[in-house]
Amino acid sequence: MYESGEDYLETILVLHQRNDIVRSIDVAAELGFSKPSVSRAMSILKKDGYIHMDEKGHITLTEKGLNTAENIYARHNNISKFFIEFLGVSEENALKDACRIEHDLTNETYEKICEALAHKKFNI
Repeated sequence: MYESGEDYLETILVLHQRNDIVRSIDVAAELGFSKPSVSRAMSILKKDGYIHMDEKGHITLTEKGLNTAENIYARHNNISKFFIEFLGVSEENALKDACRIEHDLTNETYEKICEALAHKKFNI
């Protein structure tokens, strides 16, 4: 899975939680991307088995897509929470930074962040 694909899946998950019905136009508006770019991405995600699109254009995540979206969304939330609670970063910047690094962070580092959050500890 590529970074932009993870961003699309995460966005579909968030939009589904917010509105229940998700269409390509909703994804485009949320991400600020053009409709043709989103349509191409949806075709790839559908072909790769991450989403299903019905005859009305409503997008749902497959089990594979839901698992991937939930994992990346959890990473995003935990990383931004770590930045806010442990480092004192503003919420706005924490969310932006978490979005940038959630895809590239090693599992070891991510697990240490989760461990620190769980135990409310921070060792320097």
